[in-house]
Amino acid sequence: MLKLISRRLLISLVILFIISVLVFVATLLLPGDPARAMLGQQATPERLAALREQMGLNEPAWLRYFSWLGGLFVGDFGASVTGASVGELLGERITASLVLMVAAALIAIPVGVLVGAYSALRRGKAGDHTASAISLVLAALPEFVVGIILITLFSTTVFRILPAVTMSPPGQEVWEFPAQLILPVLTLVLVVMPYIIRMMRATMVEVLDSGYVEMARLKGVPERQVITRHAMPHALAPVAQVVAIQLAWLAGGIVVVEFLFRYPGIGQALVDAVENRDVQVVQALSMLIAVLYIVVNLLADIVGILTNPKLRTESAS
Repeated sequence: MLKLISRRLLISLVILFIISVLVFVATLLLPGDPARAMLGQQATPERLAALREQMGLNEPAWLRYFSWLGGLFVGDFGASVTGASVGELLGERITASLVLMVAAALIAIPVGVLVGAYSALRRGKAGDHTASAISLVLAALPEFVVGIILITLFSTTVFRILPAVTMSPPGQEVWEFPAQLILPVLTLVLVVMPYIIRMMRATMVEVLDSGYVEMARLKGVPERQVITRHAMPHALAPVAQVVAIQLAWLAGGIVVVEFLFRYPGIGQALVDAVENRDVQVVQALSMLIAVLYIVVNLLADIVGILTNPKLRTESAS
């Protein structure tokens, strides 16, 4: 098992290295001059030349790449076009995004598990058909479509009870105004939850039809104990991997949701950095999202190995 996990870890590191190369090359292809973006259009040629030399823009691309990669290992993300440190600039943005992701996960995971289990227990009945139909429709909708529908319903034409965008006063955190978080969090929940519901229903149905559940019922075990002690624990193991994959999606999918609601997180910061040709911020945020995605996917692989008897047997052999 350790050998298999080590192999997945090595593959993840190789993928992360490839992503770093792609991110660096992509930022090189962005139009505009980072030095001019930092100094403005009125900068003199002498000041531009001095700043390019200071930023290492005159060095070969491969040397700049390894210099940037070395800085990442020591936590030096460079300087923004505003002159501020990228690490300090993104600190509050990262915290704001984590608040959004954690809130969505805390709602989507338990609700998805409970709805999936309920659907399995009501298999073939109206509640099962309703839950399956709604989850299928939501799973087919992109996150920006779900967000636009929610804005239309609750912010513009129908109810007009929630703000369509997040607008925090200067010096105050966005989570100090909970009403602004409802639509972004609800969008993420509605995008993530259908996959959890469908996986939980499928595994729960399989477990309920298994021999050991049938044996527990024949022994006279109360139905509530059959569900809570025998069915649910065995059904949750495969669902845990799906949950981990959906959390990995949040690391990248949050960009679209934050841009839609003008939420001041890493997604909005990435869009603003691309528009302003802020290369250092684009590189740092792209790598941060990639690292989060790969780490959570790695955890999902580990969960799959630990909960799947076949994989444990293969790794042991």
